[in-house]
Amino acid sequence: MSDELMKNIEVSCAVVMKDLVSYAPNQVVSRTLATTPGVVITLFAFDEGEEISAHTAPGDALVQVLDGRVKINIDGTLLEAGAGESVVMPRDVPHALEALTPFKMLLTVVKKPKTIGAL
Repeated sequence: MSDELMKNIEVSCAVVMKDLVSYAPNQVVSRTLATTPGVVITLFAFDEGEEISAHTAPGDALVQVLDGRVKINIDGTLLEAGAGESVVMPRDVPHALEALTPFKMLLTVVKKPKTIGAL
C-alpha cells in the first residue's frame, strides 16, 4: 500500500486543475484525486444537460466551479454558480446538480472523523 495521499495528479509542480479532466459527449467524467476516511477530492466534467440526481453525502461537500455553469438544488433551494464561484452543500441534506453549460468542478467532501469507543 502506498503512503501517498494524493493520486492522479502530478506533485511538486503547478497544474491547471480544470485541464486535468476532459469533457465527453453526453457523459459525466470524474477523476479522483484523494480518498481518505476524512476527505474525498474529485474532479468532474459534465456535458451540458448532464446531472447527478438528488442524494445525500456523509460530509459537507464543497463545489468549486472551474468552468461553465451549474444549477444546484439543495433541499429545494435552487441556485446557479459559475466559474470562480463555490457552494457548500451540507452533509445529510439532499442535493442535486445539473450542468447548464459544459461544466467542471472540483468537489471536496469533508467527513467527521470516526471515533473509537472507550476500551
